Order: sequence, then structure tokens, then C-alpha cells
Amino acid sequence: MKKLFVALLPLMMVAACNKDITDINVNPKLPQNVPSASLFTNAQKNLTDLLTNTNVNSNIFRLIVQYWTETTYTDESNFDLNTRQIPRQVWNGLYRDVINNLRASKNATGGETYSNNPQEQAGVIKNRRAQAEITEVMAWYYLVTTFGDVPYSQALNIEIAQPKYDNQQTIYNDLLNRLDTAIAALDTRYAGFGSADLLYGGIVADWKRFANSFKLKMGMTIADADNAKAKQVVESAVAAGVFTSNDDNAQFNYLTAPPNTNPVWVDLVQSGRKDFVVTSTVVNTLRTLNDPRTDDYFTFNSTGNEYSGGIPGASNNYATFSKPSERISAPDAPALVLSYDEVEFFLAEAVMRGYNVGGTALQHYNAAVTASIRWWGGTDAQATTYLAQPGAAFDPVNWKQRIGEQKWIALYNRGWDAWIEWRRLDAPRLVAPPTAQSVIPLRFTYPIPEQNVNTANYNAAATAVGGDKVDVKLFWDRF
Repeated sequence: MKKLFVALLPLMMVAACNKDITDINVNPKLPQNVPSASLFTNAQKNLTDLLTNTNVNSNIFRLIVQYWTETTYTDESNFDLNTRQIPRQVWNGLYRDVINNLRASKNATGGETYSNNPQEQAGVIKNRRAQAEITEVMAWYYLVTTFGDVPYSQALNIEIAQPKYDNQQTIYNDLLNRLDTAIAALDTRYAGFGSADLLYGGIVADWKRFANSFKLKMGMTIADADNAKAKQVVESAVAAGVFTSNDDNAQFNYLTAPPNTNPVWVDLVQSGRKDFVVTSTVVNTLRTLNDPRTDDYFTFNSTGNEYSGGIPGASNNYATFSKPSERISAPDAPALVLSYDEVEFFLAEAVMRGYNVGGTALQHYNAAVTASIRWWGGTDAQATTYLAQPGAAFDPVNWKQRIGEQKWIALYNRGWDAWIEWRRLDAPRLVAPPTAQSVIPLRFTYPIPEQNVNTANYNAAATAVGGDKVDVKLFWDRF
């Protein structure tokens, strides 16, 4: 028997050698072909979650612009970016969870069938790729306005382990070109992502309006750095058609049941934590102006019939002060990605800069404030009364400051965008806490892994932007 086994052993080895074992490299739990719609939906939700959440590991912008402050653990209210590696979470979230999925979605459309009609098939593919491209431009916008120079032309290339950093202004200009190309590709005769599109339900005409409104936003962002280009971009966007009412808002509607709930609810309610109160900075501003949005923004304090805020950066007693309202922290509270009031604020500013966008600065400013009040549940009459106050009325002399103040109020639940606009408009005048580790950040430092893994390119980028520090202004933040 032993001799027989020895004799058969070579045959067994040959058979084993001839067996195809490449399937061991395949993860049976990981799908090989993911539908483009699933990838797009995932990226869309991931981007909205990143912009909306209030997790101290990834989104501390409400703390930076002093809407909220912390109670027990005050590191992030004092601009400690490194202990939790917050820049790394933002960086990975945008690159890995948004841009990577969008690129995969664009690639997947070519292998899918949407119609037996070749013309319709081509039209749907173009629309899907255009919608993914517009969303990718948005993600890049937040990367560039947060960090400055970033890996772009070589980013997410599996063949390039250490991608170079591209110049922030060069990236920005290319993004504007890409946005124009995507807008031109949208064709209302054909479908897009349909129900997989969680912003507009696949309505291509709405995507055109949304993309032009975001183009307006991108144009105004660079107004202080390149006025001529900003003027051209803004006027082109307005001529093509931007938001004209709150019905046009890019609004992401969360659900009441996990895992598709409002991330603010996840962070504030589901977690059971008591980490945040609103600041005296924002409460006192709204109280002084008798702002009708006050009860939509905050709860009463411990008295049960008044509003008060904690001191930014200090250790504040949770029970004492007002908290974010239940409207903001409801599980199905919607998130605004881009809003009509933003558009009207941009148009008011554009008029004051001499851009040809129609209307007067006063008309656009009043429309912006009214739109915000109405979205939060107020009325036209409340908006009219509010705007009649000297502290809220449009100020054509100090227009930049007044627009900045009112935009800061309107963007209350959108800390990331508020941070961008605060840096750009330099209003309202915020003061860093005396215990802060730095000035109010003007940019995020690069993630620590970039310093360790992509060292040469990191060093070059740090030098190019003026030092990898939070007090360095980015190219569009001139004043």
C-alpha cells in the first residue's frame, strides 16, 4: 500500500499543478461589477454626509465658525486638528468615498444597456457621466478650498503610488472647464440616473440649473483673486439659468430609519452624547436682530423660555445653554447642498462688483434673506419686518460685511460652506478663543500620512502654498 501511494504521488502533484487556482484571488463577498447607479448614489450620499455631519473626527466647521462649541472635550473648538487627524478624515472621505466612486460610476456606464435605441443609449450615458462629473467637480471644489494644492492630475492612479500635487489655481480653472463641458453634455431629451439620483430624481433640466448655480458659486469664490474671470464665469452661469426659488434647492432628504438618517441626528441623538451647545456669538447676533429663525436654530436654555449660548472654546455646561434645535437634529431633517438664498446672496454681491446679472443688489439681497427665512418656516411678512431693521437692511456702503453677516446666519447648519464664505468675505468678525491653538484656520494642514508616505511631493506642496500651516491664505482668499 505504501508503494502504491508513493507511485501515485507524482500524478497527484501534476493534477494539482494543472488546477486553476487564480480564483483564490477573488473575494466572493466583493461584487466584481457594480452598477453605475449604485456607485453614483453612494458617492452622492457620502458627499452630503461629509458636508452635513458634526462628527468631531471629520467635520468641525460649525465649531470653527462659532455656531456651536463643546462642553467637556474642547480640543476641536480650540482648533486642534491633529489629535484626531481631522484633515486625514476629510481627505480620505473626499478622495476615497466620493471621487473614487464617481469615477467608477462614469466608467461603468459604458458597459450597461439603457435602451435598444442607439441614440437614446448614447444620450443616457452622456447624462449619467455628466451628472457624475458635476458631482466630482463639487468634491474637488471642497478639497481645493480646504487644503490648496492637492494631488489632481495623478490622483487615484493605481500606477502612481506617490502622486504630485497640482497648483490650486490651475486645478480650479480646470474644474471650471470640466463643469462647462458637463453642463453642455446634459440633454433633457434623455434620462439620467432616475431614482438613483437623491437630489433631483433624475430630472436633467434640474441638473442644468443646479450645475449653473454651482458654477455661479465657483465664479464668486474667485472674485477677489481674478475679477475678470469671475465676471465671465458668473455672467455665463446666470445667462444659462440659475435657481429662482426654494423649489430649485439641491436638497438631500434623509429618512427616519437608519442607516439613511440625518447624520446630525446620528451624532447628537442616536449617540446619546452631550457634546455641543450653541455659542453666545450666534445666539446674541440673532437675538439682537429679533431674527425669526431663532426658534428654528436653537432650543431654549435651562430657564425654558430664553436663549443663551456658551463661550466658544471654553468648557460649557450642557444643561445650561441652548442646543441645536430639534428641527436640525431630527432623523429625517433634510440637508441643503446648494440653496436659492446662496444664489441670491451671490447675485447681490455680483451687482455690487459691476457684473451684468440683472436686478439690483437690494433686490437680490432681500430675496436671499427672505428665501432663507421662508425655508426655515417663516413668512414673507416676517422677512419684511426683519429687513426693515437697520442692522439687517442692505448696506450699500459696507455691502461686503452686511452680505457676509447675513450669509453666515443663513448658512447656520452648513458649517463647511460658512467657513469658505467667512474666509472670502471676512465677515462677521469672529475672534479666536483665548485658549485656541492657532488663529481661526484659513486652511487645513495636509494629512499626516502624506508627510510620511508621499514626502517629496508633500514638501514641494507645503513650500508652494506658503507653508503647511493653518494661517496661510489660499489663492482665492486675498483680503
